Amino acid sequence: MHRTALLRNLSTELFRHERIRTTLMKAKELRPFAEKLITISKRESLHARRLVLRDIHDKDVVSKMFDTISSRFAQRPGGYTRIIKLGPRRGDNAEMALIELIGAEVGKKAATPPSGAAATVEASGKKEAKGKAAAKPKAEKKAKAARDTDDAAAKKPSRTKGAAKPRTESKGKAKSGAATRKVGKSGS
Repeated sequence: MHRTALLRNLSTELFRHERIRTTLMKAKELRPFAEKLITISKRESLHARRLVLRDIHDKDVVSKMFDTISSRFAQRPGGYTRIIKLGPRRGDNAEMALIELIGAEVGKKAATPPSGAAATVEASGKKEAKGKAAAKPKAEKKAKAARDTDDAAAKKPSRTKGAAKPRTESKGKAKSGAATRKVGKSGS
């Protein structure tokens, strides 16, 4: 039950974004599940749509599968997904992977930067602006750090480094401001 729900959610996000980052074992389990759904969606019948809706509950994602994804893989006999290992996750050291639909990178590269001399002028202008913007916060951070160290030095009582703070003990049920006596190392 949990396994099916996990695979349904992962496949929904895979078809929505065409690329997801998950653990390697989840990606390996997701691959056959997602590829079966794509194979069913290639039939483009009402029955096929209902079979896919059984596992993918988002109607927008199902319509995307039948409109764009199934037409992209119409001539392909299988192997619709690719798993790319990313290395261990920080924290629990789980092996991470990127699972994506074949051809997802084509849609991402469609928005290419402008070409020609105008592109180089725009790029150099952006670099200069970025350099000025980066220099200003660095200068402000240095000035703030200097002020903070000066303030901290003024507020701190002068005590030698490593010297223990003298311990005090109140006598009985003394009210605030009552006399306290210094306690030696023995504690009495």
